[in-house]
Amino acid sequence: MSNAPAAANALDVLEHLSRHAEPVPAASIARDLGLPRSSVYHLLKVLHSRGYVTHYVEERRFGLGQAAYELGSAYQRQAPLARVARAAMRRLVDQSGRNAHFATLDGRDVIYLLEERAPGQPMLVTDVGVRLPAHLTASGLAMLSALPATQVRALYPDRASFLQRSGGGPRSLAELRSVLTRTRTDGYAREEGTVTADLSSVAVPVLDRAGRPLAAIALTLRTPDAGAEHVAELVARARLAADDIARRLSPSASSGRRGQ
Repeated sequence: MSNAPAAANALDVLEHLSRHAEPVPAASIARDLGLPRSSVYHLLKVLHSRGYVTHYVEERRFGLGQAAYELGSAYQRQAPLARVARAAMRRLVDQSGRNAHFATLDGRDVIYLLEERAPGQPMLVTDVGVRLPAHLTASGLAMLSALPATQVRALYPDRASFLQRSGGGPRSLAELRSVLTRTRTDGYAREEGTVTADLSSVAVPVLDRAGRPLAAIALTLRTPDAGAEHVAELVARARLAADDIARRLSPSASSGRRGQ
């Protein structure tokens, strides 16, 4: 137990570095985490020796190291998202009677990791492993709405970034920003017929403790059935499932909205 505070502080340093796009000075780390500078320098020295931190000597700054990347890659290889989400997704389908899918964001695409189908519901194109443009799907919009504006702009630098499928969906960064603003205001994302004619989807993000999107949960129904009261019920059920998955993946995390 005597080593627990040191372990917690080391993890705090790594998490702090992961939240910054650029390397940061040790003094900033100490200030932001409320730790003594001497302790932070000691932690950085140990983490650097193990490859989890890179020291940019000329800049007097620190960033994540190769070992941190390798650890993240190992995490991805174990496919924990789908494994953790499967039970919650099955419960969601049983309770809602609608097809549900679970997707993650990869650049400007969503990748579908799980699909659970309800009896009597229409077939979908969003099978496991399928990739679709994020800005055309409810799942993608839910996750994009939880990203910083600078990251969204980097993902969509010009009009050529906005691939079209059936003529719907945003065609410019300004249009996308408008959709994402509405998504955050509503608390969920929605698409109608953009992926498949006559079908609509609603989605909520699964967020980590820092408010970053880990994945999204979406429910799909026939557009004539997408009345306001029914949509509100589906969104509430999806959010409960997202909260459950978030807690399992990242303690103290949940689904929800984040300002951009």
